[in-house]
Amino acid sequence: MTKVDRRIRKSQEAIKAAVIELMSEKNFDDITLQDISDRADVSRGTIYLHYVDKYDLLDKLIDGHIQELSEICHSVADLEWKESIVPWFTYLEKNYLFFSTMMASKGAVQFRNRLVEFLNEDFKEEVHLSQARKSGLSEDILLQYVVMSYVGVVEWWIKNEMPHPPEVMSEQLGELIKMNLG
Repeated sequence: MTKVDRRIRKSQEAIKAAVIELMSEKNFDDITLQDISDRADVSRGTIYLHYVDKYDLLDKLIDGHIQELSEICHSVADLEWKESIVPWFTYLEKNYLFFSTMMASKGAVQFRNRLVEFLNEDFKEEVHLSQARKSGLSEDILLQYVVMSYVGVVEWWIKNEMPHPPEVMSEQLGELIKMNLG
């Protein structure tokens, strides 16, 4: 993997932070590249070096977080449900501003769709290996049930300003998933 120059990485992080902050203040459609460049303290040209437009920036920002969540899932694949969810909620907690902004903005639909798509792929094998066939349940319906429940719990937790620590959320959600897939 190529190492990114520190100045480039710093500019990209400033741009990403700026767009998240701006989205927490106003509608994404009302944000201009000039707003982003002013907030990030970089030129518009710098933004164009890295992104086609603000939609590309948002897309790459979402991609980055989905990729991080994917890496977390792969790193904990051999753990029990309860233990495997702790790093997820810890990551969500660490990146609260991003996730709470995504859940509260117009970008929420795009983000939510990508999260659902990712979780569908991630849970597909677990559902396939579950007791669904033995109980006569459709794997497709069970998959949608588990994924949408998971997303709903994450949304509730973020929107309610994380009323429980990641460990409690992981224990509770892990038990619910185990009940449905066990």
